[in-house]
Amino acid sequence: MKKITYILAILIFALSGNISAQDVLNQYLKTAAENNPGLKAKFNEYHAALEKVPQVGALPDPTIAFGYFIQPVETKVGPQQAKISISQMFPWFGTLKNLENTAESFAKAKFELFEETKSKLFYDVKSTYYNLYFAHKAIGITTDNITILESFKNLANIKVESGLVSSVDVFRIEMEINDLENQLALLKDELWTLKVKFNNLLNVDDNSTISITDTLLGNSFTKSKEAILDSISKNNNLLSGFDYQIEALQYRENAALKAGMPKISIGLDYTLIGDGINTISNSGQDAFMFPKLGIVVPLYRKKYKAMVQEVVYLQQAKTEEKQDKVNMLETFLETFWKDYQDASRRISLYQKQTDLAERSMSILEVEYATNGKNFEEILRMERKLLKYALELQKAISDREAAIAFINYLQGQ
Repeated sequence: MKKITYILAILIFALSGNISAQDVLNQYLKTAAENNPGLKAKFNEYHAALEKVPQVGALPDPTIAFGYFIQPVETKVGPQQAKISISQMFPWFGTLKNLENTAESFAKAKFELFEETKSKLFYDVKSTYYNLYFAHKAIGITTDNITILESFKNLANIKVESGLVSSVDVFRIEMEINDLENQLALLKDELWTLKVKFNNLLNVDDNSTISITDTLLGNSFTKSKEAILDSISKNNNLLSGFDYQIEALQYRENAALKAGMPKISIGLDYTLIGDGINTISNSGQDAFMFPKLGIVVPLYRKKYKAMVQEVVYLQQAKTEEKQDKVNMLETFLETFWKDYQDASRRISLYQKQTDLAERSMSILEVEYATNGKNFEEILRMERKLLKYALELQKAISDREAAIAFINYLQGQ
């Protein structure tokens, strides 16, 4: 049975002709969040981490012991026949609370890892969708260019039959058409590969229909690069996860310090006494002793010092690891900020170039139709138009992908 959310997304798109690319994409993101097995795995790991809290915060299980005297010990009130002992060990004050806080902080770190996985999944869905958009547009543009060349071929045949041009013109067009048909076949293969990848991200059937909008929104950033970098340092899920791990290690250090303190045991003994040979009033009465106090003295201090020092080193390691991640994220931002700016410039450039190429092509078409001149220029200009049309759509796709990645860095 197909995923209901996915089907609804398709139906909503089909019923609304003016639905935006963002609306369609939001439906796919919702489907991915509900279905993706990798994301579900991280969510279950988070819940598993939460289950550690009641485990580490509980007291050790009480100890119950039973002893039977093979040879009863005679006492004034009678022979001791058996003995039952029960005791409970209590760690030093605050130990359990620190262990609970440690587990809670590690669970929060797991949740941030889940959020990071979700953000990365959303970026993968968006970037794959943008690549699908470009492949779809490229197929349409290439198909249109083949149609245009076919019309040029018909015109060239008329010119050949009239004796105005050589058959070489027809052969050149056929070569151009063959090249475009090969390129078209490659684009269709790429489109299928992208469809499989996209549907796998959503965890739906490979043959499921994907709705691709005709246009993408012209998104842009309202924040400066410095403001985005500040947002990354505050909101990035990986960095937040490091903060919770460091916090957990601080609680663990406190727990390690308290592990070196004495542990107290409280218990009771109950002794079963048989009837004695004496006739005293309490003969045969069982003996009950409460409380029985014990203490575990941590004499081997080297072990406990090593426990504390281990956590100190781990805190330093996590701090350095976080700083390394900060540097890496800053590098990523610079790279994709450059890609965003470059894509924006390319959009402006290829819009201008396309306009100039179309105007030039109109002039060349008139000249060729009237006197058969400038055929090579027509082919050259047609290649430029194809190139500019493809590059324009690629720039639009690249800009959206760069924006999606920068938003991913910000934990959005």
